[in-house]
Amino acid sequence: MEDVMDSAVGPHFSGLRLDSRRLSSSSLPSPPSANGNGNGTTEAAKGFASPKADGTRQPFVIGVSGGTASGKTTVCDMIIQQLHDHRVVLVNQDSFYRGLTEEESEHVQDYNFDHPDAFDTEQLLECMGKLKSGQSVNIPIYDFKNHRRCSESFRKVNASDVIILEGILVFHDQRVRDLMDMKIFVDTDADIRLARRIRRDTVDRGRDVTSVLEQYGRFVKPAFDDFVLPSKKYADVIIPKGGDNHVAIDLIVQHIRTKLGQHDLCKIYPNVFVVHTTFQIRGMHTLIRDSNITTPDFVFYSDRLIRLVVEHGLGHLPFTEKQVITPTGSVYMGVDFCKKLCGVSIVRSGESMENALRACCKGIKIGKILIHRVGDNGQQLIYHKLPLDIAERHVLLLDPVLGTGNSANQAIELLIRKGVPEDRIIFLNLISAPEGVHCVCKRFPRLKIVTSEIDGGLNEEYRVIPGLGEYGDRYFGTD
Repeated sequence: MEDVMDSAVGPHFSGLRLDSRRLSSSSLPSPPSANGNGNGTTEAAKGFASPKADGTRQPFVIGVSGGTASGKTTVCDMIIQQLHDHRVVLVNQDSFYRGLTEEESEHVQDYNFDHPDAFDTEQLLECMGKLKSGQSVNIPIYDFKNHRRCSESFRKVNASDVIILEGILVFHDQRVRDLMDMKIFVDTDADIRLARRIRRDTVDRGRDVTSVLEQYGRFVKPAFDDFVLPSKKYADVIIPKGGDNHVAIDLIVQHIRTKLGQHDLCKIYPNVFVVHTTFQIRGMHTLIRDSNITTPDFVFYSDRLIRLVVEHGLGHLPFTEKQVITPTGSVYMGVDFCKKLCGVSIVRSGESMENALRACCKGIKIGKILIHRVGDNGQQLIYHKLPLDIAERHVLLLDPVLGTGNSANQAIELLIRKGVPEDRIIFLNLISAPEGVHCVCKRFPRLKIVTSEIDGGLNEEYRVIPGLGEYGDRYFGTD
């Protein structure tokens, strides 16, 4: 074996191909680098991408690199398993190997499969660009025994919440790095990697041990030193021991979940909170946004979502510690709910949220505010009935749709005039338009907004897009 390794010397490619062009860029400025690696915002882990015009989000892209047989695929599989409540797809850089010509196939032992030029990076960029824009793509299937692509076979990959791009050289090209929101380098001992490589190539790819060792000494190890190892500096997270490092993978998944649930506006306004999205929540949104849903079903699923928003809003109220004795005689240290609380609904859509609030807070007082909208951006306060001691209470302001923010601002101003401190108001709604969030938060920076989704924006008629339509009419059956 040593003779084979020692004799495996010969020419191998070297040199870097750097291209500063970017396939795409975010419509919002990237936040400053937080990883301290001195590479600027281009190489930093970015937040979850901003919504597109139709209200959908670009997926969160994770790059996973490392030496051959370092455990990259194992790490990817573990991340996918833990993100079971999100749509996740895995894209392998190996799928984008260039097919060998007949001449190259005759001298395959002299071909360097670990050099950047062995990959069709342009096609990789094209496929990743489509996936980021929400389109389905056909990923090539590479035949490692014949060193050619299967001309008639493709793997169809659909749009997803998370895209994991895995490969030894995914950090090499800056254009590919710029697509990533998080970059992970799997760092595994060279001896372990070589043992895994021998087992994989002999069992899965039909090669003999001698050819595997010769290729490793002639191409794989030099390419690792020239291309893979230098790209380690671009990583946001380095995982020692690969898939055996469960602590690191758990922390990474926790960070990804945070990013998936964090809208860009939550970074701008720390007083904006979006309920963590699951398939259940997305499914309910799909139902109530469907124009063909029946009124009873619309009411049922709206009530379920409203209940979640109310519970989330209640979590932002102050509490006091409380000790109780359980039926077993044990001491339980818990908390006591905030007693001074009331709801205020903006008539009439806001009244649809009252039942959920009553279900969560027994005997809660609820006031009402009626605001008449005139034209596009005018409004007039018509009527209000509020608890006499509202100035002493925390207030949950109820309106299922935050559009322009003008009506909300009128209601909030009234509450403040009645003596309610701004930081004691929590505004609850099902969906919000970014314009409304900006309008309310700039004027009332100490108020909290809790919503289940932030949509794409407003159209020329000041309707939230994709939105819910006329919520009050749909809920009360008057549409």
